Amino acid sequence: MQTSPAARLRELLAKPQLQVMPCCFDALSARLIEEAGFPLSFMSGFAVSAAKIGAPDTGLISYGEMVGQGRDICSAVSIPVIGDGDTGYGNALNVKRTVQGYAQAGFAAVMIEDQVAPKRCGHTKGKMVVDRETAYSRIEAAVDARNEGADIMILARTDARHTEGLDEALTRAQQFGQIGADILFVEAPRNEEEMRRVCGEVPGIHMANLVEGGATPILPPEVLQDIGYRIAAYPLTLMSAAMKAMNDALAEMKAGRHPASQVLEFGELRRLVGFDAYYEAESRYAGARED
Repeated sequence: MQTSPAARLRELLAKPQLQVMPCCFDALSARLIEEAGFPLSFMSGFAVSAAKIGAPDTGLISYGEMVGQGRDICSAVSIPVIGDGDTGYGNALNVKRTVQGYAQAGFAAVMIEDQVAPKRCGHTKGKMVVDRETAYSRIEAAVDARNEGADIMILARTDARHTEGLDEALTRAQQFGQIGADILFVEAPRNEEEMRRVCGEVPGIHMANLVEGGATPILPPEVLQDIGYRIAAYPLTLMSAAMKAMNDALAEMKAGRHPASQVLEFGELRRLVGFDAYYEAESRYAGARED
């Protein structure tokens, strides 16, 4: 019997070791993550907004666009994927609909945060958070949706460190856990000491968010595991690497040179996209017709 994405994620997070989690932004990037042997991924809102609508992660992309992209991503892979649900796209009832929709799309977990809408990337300026009551009501609604039948885990995020300080962020994270969130995420601690406070003072499964050039230091996986994190998310690494590679190739072409040394061999490109698997299936069914 095949287990659900949420059940596979729960089993994965029951293990004591840190899970390194590259983040995806479309079906192809998710497939490459699985191909490389990683056991889970996260659909980054920053990266999806950039890739899908060519706009910054400032609340411009809609629920429908995000859940549609997520459906394509989850359909392309067998590993569990966590989805960025932003603020839930409205009030508590919108949060419930978001959780239900993300579960139907195939996500293993959905992240709901306490920023003021429209939200923005957690490592950029201008962030604001809602009051505690509103923040808690969002997570209560998300947990209710899960308990009422949405087969999905709840990842509760607080951005209060930026505006209210670390103590407030810890208070919110602890309450999120008491409400029933499955995974906790205190965004943008400033140093290793703060990261140790997060994992040491708040019971639960914690996720670290590691943005190149962001507010949180990018520590080695073994250090993150020692601190107490269970997931290490790298939300922009693949998109940044891809954009750099495309810019380099474009610069070569602009200079009149073909970037032959920077591209995949065509056979490998076909394989990664799925042509080999398609041809194998095609030949099997063609053979059945001939018989």
